[in-house]
Amino acid sequence: MKAVVQRVTRASVTVGGEQINAIGRGICVLLGISLEDTQKELEHMVRKILNLRVFEDESGKHWSKSVMDKQYEVLCVSQFTLQCVLKGNKPDFHLAMPTEQAESFYNSFLEQLRKTYRPEFIKDGKFGAYMQVHIQNDGPVTIELESSAPGATTSDPKQRMQEEYIDNQPISVWLYLPCVHWYHGAR
Repeated sequence: MKAVVQRVTRASVTVGGEQINAIGRGICVLLGISLEDTQKELEHMVRKILNLRVFEDESGKHWSKSVMDKQYEVLCVSQFTLQCVLKGNKPDFHLAMPTEQAESFYNSFLEQLRKTYRPEFIKDGKFGAYMQVHIQNDGPVTIELESSAPGATTSDPKQRMQEEYIDNQPISVWLYLPCVHWYHGAR
């Protein structure tokens, strides 16, 4: 599961020339669901989104408060294109969850957000519709989040999780890979 979270002063979704939802201050979440996503990734993403500290506190200290701390709104938009893999210059979406499954999964995501936070503060677009999303990014602040699919490696090139087995039980081991600089003239 991938999410692009933007801190906004306002955001709205329009379908067929009609505005279907809008928020004031808060965050706009563009969400891409993959074939491999499960309830575990869904719950992880909900926690990350709602607790992401992208707002300042009352004293002006940056990166101190979450959308829940500030009692701001959340606008969610399903966006399968976040699961894009390029084949040359052509986008391929084979990693995205099929529409029938994705709609149910997305509705579960919204339901979990509403259970965890204030339901009246969670707004969304129209699943599967051709939408215009109007975002007034504040900052600009844009954060990419990705839940780890089973067996996936971290995007940090200095770290890699490797699964080792002891007595047929998987053990996750973090390997720190230092940058190595080679001097070609050395013997």
